[in-house]
Amino acid sequence: MAEETMEQKEKKNQEYNEYVKQVTPTHSLPTNMIKAFITGGIICILGQLILNLAVDTFGLDQDTAGSWCSMILVLLSVLLTGFNIYPSIANWGGAGALVPITGFANSVAAPAIEFQKEGQVFGIGCKIFTIAGPVILYGIFTSWALGLIYWGGKMMGIF
Repeated sequence: MAEETMEQKEKKNQEYNEYVKQVTPTHSLPTNMIKAFITGGIICILGQLILNLAVDTFGLDQDTAGSWCSMILVLLSVLLTGFNIYPSIANWGGAGALVPITGFANSVAAPAIEFQKEGQVFGIGCKIFTIAGPVILYGIFTSWALGLIYWGGKMMGIF
C-alpha cells in the first residue's frame, strides 16, 4: 500500500471541508431570536388567557388561578408531546419553547414516552429525568449556594 502524497492528503482535506460546509445547517441568529420571541410570547399569551379566564370567569383568587394556569400549561405540553407536536414547536421556536414551564414538562414527558416500552422501572423510572434531571440538580445546587452566600452575608451584616 503506497503512502499518500501531501497533495493527495490536502485534496482529501479540502473535499472533506467542502462536504462539511454542505451538510452543516446554517442558522441566522436574528431569525432564531425572532422565532423564540414569537413562540415564547404565544405561550405567555396562552398562560395569561388561562389566568384571566380563571380569575374573571371562575372567580378564583390570583394564587389559585396561577396554580391552575401552571397545571393546564403542563397538561397541554404533555399532551402535545404525546401527540408528537411539541417537538416541532420546539424545533421551530427554539429556546422560546424550551425555557417556559411547558418546555420543562416536555423534557420530563418525552423520555417517559420514549422509554415506556422498556417497562415501568427500567424504562420510565430510570429515564424520566434524563433531560430534566440536570436542570433540577443544578437549580437546587445553585439555590443552595446562593442561600449559603445570603446567610453568610446576613451573619456578617452585609445584607
